[in-house]
Amino acid sequence: MKKLLLLFIPLAVLISCKQKSAAGGDKLSGDAAFQKFSDDYLAGYFAWRPGSAVTLGLHDYDGKFVPLNKASIATELARLKDFDEKMNTADTASLSPKMFYDFRILHSAIKQEIFSFEDMAEFTKNPMTYAGAFDVSVYVKRNFAPLTDRLKSIIAIEKYAPQFYADAKANLNDTLPKPYVETAIQIAQGSASFLNGDLKIALKDVKDDTLMADFNKVNKAAIDAINGYATWLQKEKLPKANNNYAIGKASYRKMLLYNEGITMDPDSILAMGLRELKKEQIAFNAAAKTINPNKKPVDVYHDLQKEHPTAENLIPDAKKNLEKIRQFLIDKNIVTMPSEVRVQVKETPQFARATSTASMDVAGPFETKASESYYYITPVDPTWTAKQKEDWLSQFDYYTTDNITIHEAYPGHYTQFLHLNASSATKIEKIFGSYAYIEGWAHYCEKMMADEGYGHNGDTITAAKYRLAQSGDALLRFCRLCVSIQTHCHNMSVDDATKFLMNNWYQGDKPSRQEALRGTFDPGYLFYSIGKMEILKLRADYQKQEGANYSLKKFHDEVLDHGMPQIRLLREVMLKDSSTWKDVL
Repeated sequence: MKKLLLLFIPLAVLISCKQKSAAGGDKLSGDAAFQKFSDDYLAGYFAWRPGSAVTLGLHDYDGKFVPLNKASIATELARLKDFDEKMNTADTASLSPKMFYDFRILHSAIKQEIFSFEDMAEFTKNPMTYAGAFDVSVYVKRNFAPLTDRLKSIIAIEKYAPQFYADAKANLNDTLPKPYVETAIQIAQGSASFLNGDLKIALKDVKDDTLMADFNKVNKAAIDAINGYATWLQKEKLPKANNNYAIGKASYRKMLLYNEGITMDPDSILAMGLRELKKEQIAFNAAAKTINPNKKPVDVYHDLQKEHPTAENLIPDAKKNLEKIRQFLIDKNIVTMPSEVRVQVKETPQFARATSTASMDVAGPFETKASESYYYITPVDPTWTAKQKEDWLSQFDYYTTDNITIHEAYPGHYTQFLHLNASSATKIEKIFGSYAYIEGWAHYCEKMMADEGYGHNGDTITAAKYRLAQSGDALLRFCRLCVSIQTHCHNMSVDDATKFLMNNWYQGDKPSRQEALRGTFDPGYLFYSIGKMEILKLRADYQKQEGANYSLKKFHDEVLDHGMPQIRLLREVMLKDSSTWKDVL
């Protein structure tokens, strides 16, 4: 999944009087008033999150930085609550259907922000918030301006690193969750390594000696500040870290509601997830039996996982079938490809390896000059033990690697964002996205492509191997659903979550523990499975509605051309029978 690491950057006037007044005054009513309201909100939103703006392709924010001291955080939270209050009392009946659609997307996004400030305690409890804040990779991996101009932006940002990390230390609680601390240390070390290595290499052709001297000075100070933060976490925070990472059932309910409009009780979702996990294990066992009926299914799976590339060939082998998968979509009329621009396969940047196996980094929807997009795969760490290396590579057997490519690139995330960029979606629809929609689509694509026969020409054994790999990845996503709820609503430990994953996903300790750790700080990773199930339900309802006019391509294009909304909202767009709109699962 694409991750937007915020570049927190200074701001002369954090929230202007004009911005504050936008959320006050008369009751919000009518399309024109909402358009102004949303524009005012976005002005303040990006002023405080300029790194996100740059990633989206809004280059008026290049080189800007916002401090994260306590006053800055409090002011932004107050602004969010001011806008939320205004939306709570809005005259929504006065809005056109299109504006009401955007109204709900924006309101959900604001509530999610408040949730991250308060329930997730992003700035006081989570040291990861600060660890990757100086990710300036966007300035060297996309050629949206002359290199010297991009270098000036990097210098302008990096000079704030010492004060930024002083503020971070002052903001964080005395004791912090151990998984957060451990992961933040890895992210910070990776970030420092990037600034000291790949960033310098990317700037090697700059001929302006004065500019490079300025860069070397601020870059060294930034590296020292980041390394100092990592050392501080290691020496001061890790020894007294706790295991208080569960957000609790009340906050979990809010997450479900604000993110996806889901009102189901977490335990009801858990029961559903456990049932679906068992169903998927039956499908897994059936595929394994087709491959070798004389072995246990898990042993067949482990045999398949041995068919993996070497550490050196991991990235080259991932590239091999990329074009083949894309062409399959065209030949089988599965989805429209809105662009001829191809995605580039690369190693995951060092600073992002602690939290990612594979991911997609796409050009922003407002980018006009630099269309480069990257499909990242995390390589083997040479410091790992032989067993850890083998566990990692076993996730990239040749069948699973194709499945990952389907998820990340074609027709998953990359295709998803090509449609977004090419569509007539509004600014609100292109900026704010549903976790379940984005990840649910990519996960849905894995099953859909296996159903459509990708990877074989009727050969039963090869087809079963692709199905087994797809089912193995589905098991992971159902495990995430179960682990997320049990971790945050029932205090499941990381060790117990690791065992649950190993027993039900059939992978080794290293990848299972990484997934368990992710669950402590990303409770929303249950939305992979939730989103897939919602899309499958929508497809069945849409097919019934369209009858003879239905086609898979028509359905997929329709799903992809309305922004990145909650599936609940997408049902309203695609289904004529309003009685089915709330029936998302």
